[in-house]
Amino acid sequence: MKRREPLYKSFGFAFEGIFNTIKSERNIKIHIFATIMVVIFGFILKISYIEWLICLLLFGLITSLELVNTAVEATVDLATEERKALAKKAKDAAAGAVLYSAIIAAITGGIIFFPKFFNFIIECFN
Repeated sequence: MKRREPLYKSFGFAFEGIFNTIKSERNIKIHIFATIMVVIFGFILKISYIEWLICLLLFGLITSLELVNTAVEATVDLATEERKALAKKAKDAAAGAVLYSAIIAAITGGIIFFPKFFNFIIECFN
């Protein structure tokens, strides 16, 4: 039976995967930038505790899906260099999962932030 790595090494590998993805993948950088902007505007517009929880869940969802998408793409690329319909299907589905969740997150963000933003603007001019 193969001996398992110590738990701290597993965490190290996981963090290495996160940081390598951040260094090498453009889309996760875009998601992280959006996360930072939401946090900044969340403080400025004083979103509620529940709204923070929703935002945190969406940050985790989008970032996790982007990491899985990167893993799927790398695995498919490792398995074949040829253009194959199933390889394309796997890569497109993984990318689609990220896109779909990002769209839902943007809509949710709009529902949370637009009313607060408009109130903030109105208060600035009164």
